[in-house]
Amino acid sequence: MLLASVNLNKRLGASGARANLATWLREHGVKIVLAQEPFKPADRTPPTLGGFACAGGGGHLAAWVSEDLAPPAVSSPAPWVQRVELEWLVVLQVHLDAYAGASRAAQLAELATMATAEKGRPLLVCGDFNLAPRPADGLFGEETSTFTTEAERQVLQQLTRVAGLVDTTADEAPVFTFERVFNGKPSRFRCDLALLSDHLTATTTVTVDASVRSGPAAFTDHSALLIDLPLTLQAAEPDDVLFALSELTGDGPAAAPARREYQPHKTAMSRQAPSPASRAVTEHLTGPLSVRSVLDHGCGRGADVAHYRSAGLDAEGFDPHDDFGWPRPERMGFDLVTSMFVLNVLPDPWQRIQALKDAASFARPGGHVVVVTRSPEEITKAAADGGWSVHHDGFWSSHAKGTFQRGITPGEITALARQAGLQPAEGAPVLPLPGVCHAVLTKPTA
Repeated sequence: MLLASVNLNKRLGASGARANLATWLREHGVKIVLAQEPFKPADRTPPTLGGFACAGGGGHLAAWVSEDLAPPAVSSPAPWVQRVELEWLVVLQVHLDAYAGASRAAQLAELATMATAEKGRPLLVCGDFNLAPRPADGLFGEETSTFTTEAERQVLQQLTRVAGLVDTTADEAPVFTFERVFNGKPSRFRCDLALLSDHLTATTTVTVDASVRSGPAAFTDHSALLIDLPLTLQAAEPDDVLFALSELTGDGPAAAPARREYQPHKTAMSRQAPSPASRAVTEHLTGPLSVRSVLDHGCGRGADVAHYRSAGLDAEGFDPHDDFGWPRPERMGFDLVTSMFVLNVLPDPWQRIQALKDAASFARPGGHVVVVTRSPEEITKAAADGGWSVHHDGFWSSHAKGTFQRGITPGEITALARQAGLQPAEGAPVLPLPGVCHAVLTKPTA
């Protein structure tokens, strides 16, 4: 799903700029438009943008969504920031103070507080930051600009650190997004940014398009950011009419498929024997880590719980699907919590983070969590062989059953786990599990 973030320099009220923007959006297949300074006066009714509906905002910040998609929830926590909910992803669109560094630093600190309040939910923070993140990102003539203060950069670094964000366009050689001649010298800045949760960078592409600010098709003086997200948005509800025109004439697009409910429990295997992953745990992990108690989190029908008990461990199981018969345990403080092939059947990163948070809640401080997932190679092959359709960052493995699959690498497991308060376990044994991925994690003691 392609999202565009761009400072429109208050030009959307002009018919020529609006037509150029609409053409550009159509040519690129953009579905969501996040605009800083889209029009003036700021309190006017948002101009009509062909093929899009305004989802909220005004002349400082505004969001438009393609007419074929359900409008997202949009709110304004502060005049300079807009919060947009896109399925599992929260987007914070910003337009920081263009004049005062102290004001920008305060806004960045407030933004860090907002990001922390999302409690690990996947984030995209984008827009016009009106600063140069690194000295090389802001030049006046051929010298480093003094417009951005070191205090601003430190607060920006704190934001990215506490929220686990990556500056996606921070190439070694800056790609400037704003250029203007000031006092006879070129002033160049990489000030239009897209900060993204680190676990999403492998599946998200961000490109800078400078064509929107030059030539006869230009519609602004800033480069646009095109952000291709692993996101499938809900289709718009059909109008409340007796008959659609296409039903009467036989023409027109097919009706959008009904929205499916996810049913990850339908991926659970009926095992007569323990999984190879659980055998690897008892053979290679429980001894070196001095494990006496185990919880199998997302245990399905419980074959692995039986294996842990047969190995002399104090073992319990939990699965949120009631029919499996493993209710939530009342006890906590397990030495080890296992999560076997759970994350890869959950349809978005936020659900995966929540599952890891819940698994971690059962582990004692200093205890461990082992996560095993299907590999990207295995899922890619299964998707090709089975004709699976793309959904979010993975595939519908069965539309009829409502089941989803995604291959998840050890690096992605670790990145998701950090959002859940877990850390890689240094020196832990590597499990001999060919063809699948895993990570051994630990719950901090403080």
